[in-house]
Amino acid sequence: MMGKATRDAYGEALKELGAVYPDLVVLDADLSASTKTQDFAKVYPDRFFDCGIAEGNMMSVAAGLAAAGKIPFASTFAIFGAGRAYEQIRNSICYPKLNVKVALTHAGLTVGEDGATHQMLEDIALMRVLPNMTVIVPADAEETKGAVKWAASYHGPVYIRMGRAKCEDVTAPDTPFIPGKASILRKGYDITIIACGIMVGKALQAADILRGAGITARVINMSSIKPIDEEAIIKAANETGAIVTAEEHSVKGGLGSAVAEVVVKHCPVLMSMVGVEDSFGESGKADDLLKAYGLTAAHIAETALRLYKKK
Repeated sequence: MMGKATRDAYGEALKELGAVYPDLVVLDADLSASTKTQDFAKVYPDRFFDCGIAEGNMMSVAAGLAAAGKIPFASTFAIFGAGRAYEQIRNSICYPKLNVKVALTHAGLTVGEDGATHQMLEDIALMRVLPNMTVIVPADAEETKGAVKWAASYHGPVYIRMGRAKCEDVTAPDTPFIPGKASILRKGYDITIIACGIMVGKALQAADILRGAGITARVINMSSIKPIDEEAIIKAANETGAIVTAEEHSVKGGLGSAVAEVVVKHCPVLMSMVGVEDSFGESGKADDLLKAYGLTAAHIAETALRLYKKK
């Protein structure tokens, strides 16, 4: 069932957490209506800081607040936060291992008509390579709330990647978020589909398509990219013998690469990656872009079927 966008759930979670953590503060870069941090600002205006269109400075301010004992959530679009402010995240947040939550929205192709300049397809790669950084890509609104609540309780840098578009509900209510732990959403022994973010719902649809062809697909929601659930990956590789990854991100350096690193080290099996190939995005409606770039249930199923035949 189609639910809320993960950015909407983020705003709701922040507002709830404001009452739980008096030291929680929120920073934004003149995009609070879009990132939904305005939900927090309306209730706690004295703990909200609009830093303007100065993302590098915002990350540095967040680092200073963390050093002073606050729990800062710094938000903007993924292209500006993970891209423009990368040096500050690296040197001012991750290097000293400060307690800053970099929670960015509007990642991936589903930014839509804003086009290639705003469609961040490289942020998972950038964030997961940073020492001390935890990287989370929630699959839906419910998991986003769980991830944000966990991040507030954890001491250290966290990156949370969220989107603009609505996504399918795949997480049961009140499911606790556990970093480094994958969720097995569908059992299967012929092939495994490992997905994150908006692609988890499409992975489940792909499993339904494959079932019609007599193939059982295990579907894993790998929302915790770093730390990653090596045990779940190794088990899937050993039991199904083939893995397809699916992500709304470049196939270079993202979820697929993270899974491949585990597979090649512990249990080499056939693998394919569904994601954006070595290219930028373009302007268009979100659904049209997903189809154009092969980020669909049908394409995941086709990829899995080809890999299954090779196996």
